[in-house]
Amino acid sequence: MGVRPPTNNDDREPETIEFGIAAVDARLKEVDLSFPATADRVVEALGSRPIPFDASGNTVAAAEAVEKTGTDRFETRQELLNELHPVFEAYRSRHSGSVLGRVRSLLPF
Repeated sequence: MGVRPPTNNDDREPETIEFGIAAVDARLKEVDLSFPATADRVVEALGSRPIPFDASGNTVAAAEAVEKTGTDRFETRQELLNELHPVFEAYRSRHSGSVLGRVRSLLPF
């Protein structure tokens, strides 16, 4: 997923803030990872930089997210993203349970 940050009243097109599987997909495009791939190889390729799972900037370590899938091997990039999707949704749900959290999840900053 991704959202646009607030504009600064200029004519430039704002960049999007990527989180969840969109952030993982963007990182996968930057690294050398071929499929099928083991969970360990995916974690190694994604590196130690935390992955944002919501627009508020909350993050999770790649190793933790991949481990939560319960899968040891991913046959395709799409399978990896499909397995990670419910993991990120669970993190997002846990961190947006309050009224304030729900309002924050709707705002693009």
